[in-house]
Amino acid sequence: MSDYKERHENEIFTKVLKAGRRTYFFDVRETKAGDYYLTITESKKNFGDNGEATFEKHKIYLYKEDFKSFQEMFNESTDFIINEKGEDVISERHDKDFKSRSYTIDSDDEV
Repeated sequence: MSDYKERHENEIFTKVLKAGRRTYFFDVRETKAGDYYLTITESKKNFGDNGEATFEKHKIYLYKEDFKSFQEMFNESTDFIINEKGEDVISERHDKDFKSRSYTIDSDDEV
């Protein structure tokens, strides 16, 4: 069995959010016991001095018993930010006219 297939055989559902140099993956996976859980992966593309791209990844594993509390805290935290600072992004880098470099993921190794 290929390495790619082994790593992805327990994925049931996937959504991808591209956000500038970051990409977020929301993957529903299956445990050995047949239950589902969620992994949230942040993949950030960086460029070395030689121009070569590398990817920095961070994962969160979230199980059903924590969904409600996680969702409540997420909503409370995001509501606080919006209430305190509004929905406009306060950053030159996130200026609506900012031109970012786009890229395409050609293989699983690039994620």
